[in-house]
Amino acid sequence: MEHKIASMDNAYTKQKIVKEKIIARRRKLLVRRLTLFTAVAVVISYILVATLISRNEQLAAKQQQKAGLEQKVKEIDKQQALLKGEIVKLKDNDYIAKLARSEYFLSEKGEIIFNIPNSKKNAEEGDVSY
Repeated sequence: MEHKIASMDNAYTKQKIVKEKIIARRRKLLVRRLTLFTAVAVVISYILVATLISRNEQLAAKQQQKAGLEQKVKEIDKQQALLKGEIVKLKDNDYIAKLARSEYFLSEKGEIIFNIPNSKKNAEEGDVSY
C-alpha cells in the first residue's frame, strides 16, 4: 500500500522550495569555483616545479663551467709566473750569454764551439755512435 502525501500549496512551502533551489545552485557554483581554483593551482605548481628543475640544471652547468674556467685561470697563473721568472732571468747578462751559446751557437771572439751530442738524445732518436 502506497500512501501519497499531498503537498501543500502555501507560501511557506513555496518559499522553502525556492530556498532549497538557491542553496543547491550556490553549492553547484562553489564546487565549480573550487574545481577551477584547484586546476589553476595545479597548473601554477607544475610551472613552478618545471622552472625550478630547469634552473637547477642551468646552475649545475654553470658551476661545472666555472670549475673549468678556474682550472684554466690556475694554469694561466702558473704560466705567467714562469714567464715572469724568464723575464727576470733575461735581465741577467750571464744567463743571456749562456742561452745564446746553447741555443744559437754564438760565441765570443776567439772562441770555438764544439757541438757534442747528448747520449740520451741519440738513444731516443735511434742514432748509434761508434
